[in-house]
Amino acid sequence: MKGTYVFRLVPVLLLAAGCSAYQSRGAYSPAAYGGFALREAEYWLDAAETEDAGFTTDEFDHIVDNPFLRAADHPLSTFSIDVDTAGYAIARYFINNGMLPPKSSVRIEELVNYFDYDYPPPRDGSPFAVHAETAECPWNRDHLLTRIALKGREFPAGARPRVNLVFLLDVSGSMDQPDKLPLVKSSMEMLVDRLGGDDRVAVCVYAGAAGTVLPPTGCGDKPRIMRALRKLSAGGSTAGGAGIQLAYKLAEEYFDPQGINRVILCTDGDFNVGISNRSDLVDLVVQKAQSGVYLTVLGFGMGNYRDGTLKQLASKGNGNYGYIDTIEEAEKLFGDQLNGTLVTIARDVKIQLEFNPAAVGAYRLLGYENRIMRAEEFNDDTVDAGDIGAGHAVTAFYELIPPGKEADTLPRADPLKYSAPPDIPPSAAYADELLTVKIRYKLPGETASSLLSFPVETASVRAGVSPDFTFAASAAAFGMLLRESPYGGNAGFDMVLAMAESSLGEDRFGYRRRFLDLVKKAKSLDRRVVD
Repeated sequence: MKGTYVFRLVPVLLLAAGCSAYQSRGAYSPAAYGGFALREAEYWLDAAETEDAGFTTDEFDHIVDNPFLRAADHPLSTFSIDVDTAGYAIARYFINNGMLPPKSSVRIEELVNYFDYDYPPPRDGSPFAVHAETAECPWNRDHLLTRIALKGREFPAGARPRVNLVFLLDVSGSMDQPDKLPLVKSSMEMLVDRLGGDDRVAVCVYAGAAGTVLPPTGCGDKPRIMRALRKLSAGGSTAGGAGIQLAYKLAEEYFDPQGINRVILCTDGDFNVGISNRSDLVDLVVQKAQSGVYLTVLGFGMGNYRDGTLKQLASKGNGNYGYIDTIEEAEKLFGDQLNGTLVTIARDVKIQLEFNPAAVGAYRLLGYENRIMRAEEFNDDTVDAGDIGAGHAVTAFYELIPPGKEADTLPRADPLKYSAPPDIPPSAAYADELLTVKIRYKLPGETASSLLSFPVETASVRAGVSPDFTFAASAAAFGMLLRESPYGGNAGFDMVLAMAESSLGEDRFGYRRRFLDLVKKAKSLDRRVVD
């Protein structure tokens, strides 16, 4: 218990030393700062007492790994695409702070989709191109691994539509930390700096109440926008619901029918005043998305972080969800990926794979657990799904068990008594097909979906794979390790490092090399690793 008293003493000293400074700046009252300090102290205290580096006061929706399914019993696999990358940045935040991330914060698809891949863009006027690649599974040599990849259409330089943005910034007391409001301000300044003179920005904030700091202002007057951002300070409770209502009101009043209309919410995720019920917030953003005002959600910092709420709001608001833990992450979102962050090129994108039981005994989708859809929802245009931004890439992996070998992995249910399926072999006309990929999507402003469909042939299975396939697979394997997935097979940190090191490619922005550093740090933190 000696360590327990040390952890309780630290926030008291911080409170004594720090209250006067914060009070003089007007950002905190002693009570507000003291409450924050004690809350953070309890976080570290509980982690120490339970000896569980994965314990936090933050909330992440529970995830159960997708299981293997028999292709004969479940020939269809349907899910909504996801271009969010918050899961990777959240994992990096924890690892860089000396802890493995909570297992349910690790969304494998967001680790895979964090990186750039050299997928060819569409050449036929479609909003995206579709690519497939199949090879031996690195962590189970008896299985295959199939990659399905989408690459969004890119805008030529200067061709992006003008934007009408409303920055909705959380300035409550919990945001007064270096990795919260100061980073929010720097990130928004970076975004403004990359906008054009025809673009427009408004700034509203919420704490104990919501208010407009800057009415919609053309980016021809960027100094005025920058001054409004730089004068912000933190203090008070969190009227998140009221802030969202105000932000949408501003966006609608200055709605640009020929441009992009979007609210950008920056918060540490702790809504506790106003509309705080998640269902009510979701209803609000769904209604506003239907009016043409989309929502981007950016998370900052930790400590009572509500990851599930923020991700769901972004999804239902026809937007994207990111987590900014460093200024370099802001540079990624608002620099080389700016158009993808702001411009939606396809809505409600759904993927459905039909597996040929003659070629696939069983399959498992890696990640996308919270994006799984019923088969009949694929053709239902009223069902919401994910959106793709300009230039975005989406990657999904399926692990395949060859026919006849699934019995070694999957338990078998009792045979049916009343409706046993007839023993009819698949048509010989499709004997050379592994699976069929179908994709539905809507163009912005349209309500009816379009369909793409193509087969993946058994002859396409290759011994050698592209560097992008290998690197993306290394990110998926890393996610399984962090999640302690029961389906990780022979995956280990050394395997991940070897795969990633062999497939760095050009790595123009250095993201892949930094991934290597992250994997090494995670390996040093994992209790399962024995030196």
